[in-house]
Amino acid sequence: MPELPTTLRGAATSRRILDAAAAEFAERGIAGARIDRIVAAASTNKAQLYGYFGSKDGLFDAVVADRASRLLDAITFDADDLAGTAVRLYDENVRHPELVRLTTWLRLERRPSGRITDEADDGPKLAAIAAAQAAGHVRAGDPFDLLALVIAMAFAWSPASPVYVATESESAAEHDRRRAMLHDCVARAVAP
Repeated sequence: MPELPTTLRGAATSRRILDAAAAEFAERGIAGARIDRIVAAASTNKAQLYGYFGSKDGLFDAVVADRASRLLDAITFDADDLAGTAVRLYDENVRHPELVRLTTWLRLERRPSGRITDEADDGPKLAAIAAAQAAGHVRAGDPFDLLALVIAMAFAWSPASPVYVATESESAAEHDRRRAMLHDCVARAVAP
């Protein structure tokens, strides 16, 4: 079998490190994660890890960015259908709970208050909400506050929930019931 070019090998190694680090950080947080476990799980070495990501903190930041990017690629944001967006977030949280766990660790260990994302990252969503408000499809109010409310409602059964964490192993009927309630509650909350 021919050997992969260096750039492809590097991308494959980087991907293995990100995936191993996502599991480690999601389970143990930043302080509890161990680089030795990450490199062992990724079948690489510390020199490569530090070469790609610079530090443990740099690796954590890259993991959060990678998982957030995957979430954004997996769901469609529709300011005219924020209830549908919330349901898609619910489904993605059930399928891939690691992003919620990672952002919970980020909140606990690094950013105990304020925004967890950069304003520029939310800009297109906020502009879309403002346009939906101007068109009379969404209630008045600060677009960021509406976005925060929709996300919080979608995360009601996520690993960040203080009440209950939904899993893929639950019945389709349970998930359908929650989706319907979530859709209805968000639709009512953002209605003009």
